[in-house]
Amino acid sequence: MAIHLTAAMRVIATGMMSVIRYVFTLTTILIITKRAACWSLFIMALTGLSASSFAVFAADIASSHFAANSNSNSNSGSSDAIKSDVSHIQAPISKTIVTTIQQTWQLNLLKEALRRSDSGYKVQQMSTQMNQKRKVEEALAGTVDVFWSMTSKELEETVLPVRIPLFKGLLGNRLLIIRKADETRFAKVKTMADFRQLKAGQNRYWPDATILEANGLPVVTSYQYTNLYPMLEGGRFDYLALGAQEIGEELASHPDPALKVDSHILLQYRSPAYFFVSPKRPELAVAILAGLESMVSDGSFDEMFNRELKIEQLYREAKFEQRVIIRLDTPDLSPLTPIERKELWLDLFSMQGAK
Repeated sequence: MAIHLTAAMRVIATGMMSVIRYVFTLTTILIITKRAACWSLFIMALTGLSASSFAVFAADIASSHFAANSNSNSNSGSSDAIKSDVSHIQAPISKTIVTTIQQTWQLNLLKEALRRSDSGYKVQQMSTQMNQKRKVEEALAGTVDVFWSMTSKELEETVLPVRIPLFKGLLGNRLLIIRKADETRFAKVKTMADFRQLKAGQNRYWPDATILEANGLPVVTSYQYTNLYPMLEGGRFDYLALGAQEIGEELASHPDPALKVDSHILLQYRSPAYFFVSPKRPELAVAILAGLESMVSDGSFDEMFNRELKIEQLYREAKFEQRVIIRLDTPDLSPLTPIERKELWLDLFSMQGAK
């Protein structure tokens, strides 16, 4: 144990990110030797990470460690396991990051977080369009290093989540694209019972479809997102719910004179969007988390978020407080969701809405 402590101290001199990478791997070793509890406190003191952030990545990397060693000789002993981990730490780490994220707020945020944690990272964008199922498959194969998505229990158990909500919960505040002819019909909605009379359209791969169904709302799905617009106009369903920050641009990119954004209802549920990282790149997940935490701490996350997403303008135009709020439960929301960290969320979840 003294050898590892000495090594950790030596790494401190090379910069905080090197410490973070080393100590998470060190924690994995200590978990194996059943001495993690005391050392976790020491490591959090070194890095300044919160207990919740530490626990998430320690667990993720521990899982990766056990998976990697599941086929090794069970009689090799803990000393061989430690040697294996040390050799892994010393192996060169790729600085090229392959992502499916396009030129958006999310990409700008990713680049800034990586710059904060380690300026050596270079982001390489994939031009191939992928649905979420394909992104997960590519991440597991190691051909995609990071993508973003609304979270789900299954997704968090499959790839590595970086639990900082990219949209501060805004993506779970949904406005509706409806047929213009149905405007009066939607204006009469006052309760959940009223809303259940309307049929939703959703992409089958999106977690939203499962959330709506779990709350007893009728849903029609398509495996192709672009098919939803002609399906809505054709009367297959009554509304398409999209994040408040994206709905105007999305409707503009699928122009249809028969459709409009509803001005009466706010569909609200807690379902944050995160960066998700390939299990083959745990050090990248640590780097992204460190960069985002730095931005949250000094206020630059909020500053960049408000500027790039034009939040003040969005609040003025959406008139959230004047809408009838339909609140849904998210049954499989992870208990590790950082709901208690108020600085990570907009104040929309405390609104009363129209009565």
